[in-house]
Amino acid sequence: MMKRNLFIFFSLALILVSFSAHADNEIKDNEFNPVNTGVTTLSIAPDARGSSMGNLGAATDPDMNSQFWNPSKYAFGYSTGGLSLSYTPWLRKIVNDIFLANLAGYWKLGSGDNQALSASLRYFSLGEVTSGGSEDGTAAMTINPYEFAIDLGYSRKLSEKFSMGVVLRYILSDLSYNNTYTGESNTAASAFSVDLSGYYVTYPMVGRNECQFSWGFDISNIGTKVSYDHGANNAFLPTNFRLGANFMFPLADYNTLSFGLDLNKLLVPTKPRAKDYEMETAEGQAEYQEALDKWNDMSPITGIFKSFSDAPGGFGEELKEINLSLGAEYAYNQQFFARLGYNYEHPSKGGRSYFAFGAGFSLNVVQLDASYMLATAQSSPLDQTLRFTLTFDMDGLRDLLGKRGR
Repeated sequence: MMKRNLFIFFSLALILVSFSAHADNEIKDNEFNPVNTGVTTLSIAPDARGSSMGNLGAATDPDMNSQFWNPSKYAFGYSTGGLSLSYTPWLRKIVNDIFLANLAGYWKLGSGDNQALSASLRYFSLGEVTSGGSEDGTAAMTINPYEFAIDLGYSRKLSEKFSMGVVLRYILSDLSYNNTYTGESNTAASAFSVDLSGYYVTYPMVGRNECQFSWGFDISNIGTKVSYDHGANNAFLPTNFRLGANFMFPLADYNTLSFGLDLNKLLVPTKPRAKDYEMETAEGQAEYQEALDKWNDMSPITGIFKSFSDAPGGFGEELKEINLSLGAEYAYNQQFFARLGYNYEHPSKGGRSYFAFGAGFSLNVVQLDASYMLATAQSSPLDQTLRFTLTFDMDGLRDLLGKRGR
């Protein structure tokens, strides 16, 4: 009965969110007000498993890519360690030279199986960009902008059911150029950030079956601002609060099914808009410039607290800034996986809503996962996005080498 009720609940939630996305499809221009951040690529999911469930991962089972979703899960990792490599051709409907590559892994520390060290490296290439050139024969300029991040994390069990983790990250956004013809120039920007996370897991009995219920949170990219013009204009990092829950139960021998829900909100203050001020008057222009200067000079920590109450539309608009992810995963003997999910973002905050599908196949040593994104709007450049993830398990590799050595 419990399993049936959970299935009905998640099915209804998926239908209702899809309906609301369709109902809100058309919005007025003055209602469109997405949250502005720098280094937006930090928010892109790197791996095929989490993305195939609609960008879900705060409370799912630990895996090699937990560094992005919730690094505190590593303390509950089933293996001694592992390594994962993910590749995503980005905006492939438009261009063919933009991609995200991500390397992540962890290693359990000590003999108590209570703590883990983790790390990841992500590289986002924005392809080849040609600009400049003039009618008098000035040569065009070709640049290869990219964004790069490297981090190191530590997680530890604080009890048999709860763990916490912290991640330190260095970020480089190199969009620099120097156009001698127009006089325009830009510099690379760098920043430091920290992630804080927690993960709780318990095993309730439902009927005669032992199930798994977990919840988790991750506050990521709490850090310094970035600037491409030596501090004249600053941008907030995409500081994000992710809160999620996951319930997994057995269907039969070797078969399990899990449902998950994640809520995400950017902890970034809303940038003032000129359209909200009477720009035809000198007083309105002065008020707008004052608000813009205040936003530009605001500290990241102050911005986090302001992000809960500064939307022009009040509390109703703040709720629209919450993105929702629903996902499910079927596993057979931890060797074959089928996944689906849905991600909803309010149209006034970007409207990047889509369905996702994926599958995975695992052997003792290696696992291959793939995901496919189907945007709700056919004109979306994110439609048909593919992701691939190759994972290596250290315990499986050690067992394989041990058998060959006998």
